[in-house]
Amino acid sequence: MQLKTPRLSLSEISMDHVPEIHALHSLPKTDEFNTLGIPASPEETQMLISGWIKLQQETPRMAYTFCVFLAETNEFIGLIGLKLGKLNYRIAEVWFKTHPAFWRKGYTSEALQEMLRFAFIDLDLHRVEAGCAVGNVASIKVLEKAGMTREGRKRAILPIRGEWVDNFFYSILEREFHL
Repeated sequence: MQLKTPRLSLSEISMDHVPEIHALHSLPKTDEFNTLGIPASPEETQMLISGWIKLQQETPRMAYTFCVFLAETNEFIGLIGLKLGKLNYRIAEVWFKTHPAFWRKGYTSEALQEMLRFAFIDLDLHRVEAGCAVGNVASIKVLEKAGMTREGRKRAILPIRGEWVDNFFYSILEREFHL
């Protein structure tokens, strides 16, 4: 499956993407607010990707994980994913990670907008949620720019580098989403 925007191409992950994803996960800047931690080896990243691919092959399908590429050059710039919750609730959680070389160019916002379109139009979801560490100002801006509403704060829920960090919770409803 592939999704497209004017500047981006979102392609489902495959084992072919291990080198790019490992490089992205290995960057201290992209790990600052991440609970996964920096992988010890490409093999660890390969195991993570194997799990994501397995989730995408389940029936009913409960997860979508995409590599984000620049449409013009096919250069890898990051990841974006959607994990569905209970089917009768028509709900999902979105997440993203972008290479620092592509920060502050609007690419993450564009990818998130396309993922929300996919969630509400193609998957007919009712609600999409996201969370981010309270200190992650860049992600907060991306979520709010997409029209997501901050609903609350959970105290000391994220284990990041040996510390418990607070998390903001965001959501957007299908009636609030505008193309």
